[in-house]
Amino acid sequence: MKDGFLKAAALSPALRVADCAYNAGQIAEQMAQCAARGVKLAVFPELALTGYTCGDLFFQQALQQAALDGLAGILRASQGLDLVALVGLPVAVNGKLYNCAAAVCGGRLLGLVPKTCLPNYGEFYEKRHFTPGEKRLRTVTVCGQEAPFGTRLLFRCRQMPAFVLGVELCEDLWSALPPSTFHALAGATVIANLSASDETVGKAEYRRALVANQSARLLCGYLYASAGHGESTQDMVFAGHDLIAENGTVLAETEPFRGGSAESELDCARMLSERARNTSFVPDDEGYQTVEFDLAVTETALTRRVDPAPFVPGDRRRRAERCELILRMQADGLAKRIEHTRAKTAVIGISGGLDSCLALLVSARAMRQLGRPAADVLAVTMPCFGTTKRTRSNAEILCQELGVTFREVNITDTVRSHFADIGHDGQTPDVTFENSQARVRTLELMDIANLHGGFVVGTGDLSELALGWATYNGDHMSMYGVNAGVPKTLVRHLVRCEADTAPTEALRRVLLDILDTPVSPELLPARDGEIAQRTEELVGPYELHDFYLYYVLRFGFGPRKIFRLAKAAFAGRPEYPDAVLYKWLRSFYWRFFAQQFKRSCLPDGPKVGSVTLSPRGDWRMPSDASAAAWLAELEALHIQ
Repeated sequence: MKDGFLKAAALSPALRVADCAYNAGQIAEQMAQCAARGVKLAVFPELALTGYTCGDLFFQQALQQAALDGLAGILRASQGLDLVALVGLPVAVNGKLYNCAAAVCGGRLLGLVPKTCLPNYGEFYEKRHFTPGEKRLRTVTVCGQEAPFGTRLLFRCRQMPAFVLGVELCEDLWSALPPSTFHALAGATVIANLSASDETVGKAEYRRALVANQSARLLCGYLYASAGHGESTQDMVFAGHDLIAENGTVLAETEPFRGGSAESELDCARMLSERARNTSFVPDDEGYQTVEFDLAVTETALTRRVDPAPFVPGDRRRRAERCELILRMQADGLAKRIEHTRAKTAVIGISGGLDSCLALLVSARAMRQLGRPAADVLAVTMPCFGTTKRTRSNAEILCQELGVTFREVNITDTVRSHFADIGHDGQTPDVTFENSQARVRTLELMDIANLHGGFVVGTGDLSELALGWATYNGDHMSMYGVNAGVPKTLVRHLVRCEADTAPTEALRRVLLDILDTPVSPELLPARDGEIAQRTEELVGPYELHDFYLYYVLRFGFGPRKIFRLAKAAFAGRPEYPDAVLYKWLRSFYWRFFAQQFKRSCLPDGPKVGSVTLSPRGDWRMPSDASAAAWLAELEALHIQ
C-alpha cells in the first residue's frame, strides 16, 4: 500500500449451485490465500454464495437463510485477515429480494450494495426474482450486524485515503449510465464489479473493451469478477473471465474457462493525479455515504510491468503507426507555419546528428505536403573544432538523398574572431568555448533565413529541454521547434521509421549510420578524428532521463516513488544498479529546476504527446523555484 499501490484480485472460485455452505467455505479459503499473498481487495462473482443460476430457488426461504449463514461464516473467517472482500448473495429487505454485494473486512459487515440494473431479456430474467436497488440509503440488520444498504455507498481505507471503493454488479456496467460513473464522481478510485456474465461468441472481447473503456472514462481502477465453473449449464455456460484494468489499460486477465484469478497492483495515487489535472472531472458526492475501514500499511511487491520506455510503444506494429502519426503531426505543424508566414524557405542547421536529421526529414515532409519542392528547404552545415568527418559526410549525403538545398558555412574563423573580441584564449575548453560555437551557428542561421526570406527550424528535443542541454540563445532558439515535444528515446524510433520506409538504399544507409552515431554536440575538438564529447557520459543515459521525465510531468510523482518504479523497470539491467539510478535521478531534478529559465522562453512548436514543456501550454513553472524538497526526499532514501 506504500506509494499508493493496492494489490487486488478478481476471483472465480468453483462453486456448487444452491450449496451455500460449500460456497462459503470456498470463498473463505480463497480469502485466506489472498491475504497470505498480500492482496488487500478480493472481489468474488455475483451471487457467489448461492450460485447465479438458482432460478426460482431464490424464492425459497431455506436458500435465503443458507446464504445469510454462509455470509456469517465468511464474516467469522475474515477476522484477522488484512483485506476487504466483496461477496455476492441474495438479501431480503422489507419483503423484497435484492441481488447484493456484501463488503466484508475484519469480521465487520461494512455495507450491502444492491444491483441497480436488472436484465430481463434474452437468457436473463432477473426481474422475476429481484427488485432494483434504490439510491435511498437505509440501515439493515444482517448476520447480527447493523449495516448501510443502498446503491450510493462508498468504502474508504483510513490508512490510504486514495483507496475509495465503489461497487456495481454485472448489468450495471452494460447499461447506458452505469452506477460506477456516479461512484467515481463521488470519489471512488476503485470500482469492483461482481458479475455473472455468461459466455457467447464474441462476448469476451466486448466485455474486455467495456471494462477497459470504463476505467479510462472514470480515471479509475476496475475489477471485474465473473461467475465460472460450477454454475448450472442448463441453458448457459460461464467462463470465469476476470479482469483488472486501470485508466484504460488491462493489467491482468484470466483466460476464459481456465479458472484462476486476475491479480495486479492498482496505482491509486496515479488515479488521483489524473483527476486533479482533468478539469472535466467534476466531483459530485450528493446523496452518498462513505464507510471507513482499516488495513495495515505494508510494502506492496510490484508484479505489474513497469515499462522502461514509456514514450515508445512496445508492439512493433503500434510503434510504426505511432511514429508515422507523430511525423505527420510535426510536418503539419511546420507546414502551417510556412504557409502562414509565406516563407520562401525553411532553414535548418544540419550536423549529421539525430535531432537535426529528424528536423530535416520533417521539413522535407512539410514541403511535400504543401506541394513544394524539397529544394525549398535550406540545410546548412557549419563545421568547427569538434566536427568529425563522419557527421559532416552524413549531413551532406542526407541532404542529397532528400533533395534539399545544401550549403556549408565553416564557422571556425568566425568563432576565433569572436574569441578575440571577448578575450578568450581559444584554447581553454570551458563553457564559453562551447557556447560561443552554438551561438555563432544560430547567428548564421538567423541571418541566412533573413537573406532568403525564410525562417529557422529548431532541432532541440524534449529531453534536451528538460535537462537544459542547450545553449541559451544558441541552439535553444529558433522560429519554430519541430522536435520540442519529442523525447530523445522516441527521436530514434522516428528516424528508424523513416529508414524502414526509405525510397532509396542510400537514404536508408545514411539514416542507419546516423542512428549508430553517438549523441554529441561536437563542441570540443575531435580526438583522432572521432567524437570526443559524448552527451550521455556527461548528462546521463537518455532512457533513464526520459523515464524520470515521464513520471515527473505526467503524474507528478515524487522522487521516492519514481526511484521505486525505475528499480522495477530496469531490473535485470546490470548497468543500472541502485546507485546509478539514484545518481541520474538526482541529476535530473537538479538540472530540471536549474534550467527552467531556458524553457520559459521557448519558440513555438507542436505538442505531439501527453508530456510537453511549452510555457504557453502544459508546463508553467517559475524559473527561480527551489528543488530542495525533492532533493531532500531523495536523500532520505540513503542510497550510496
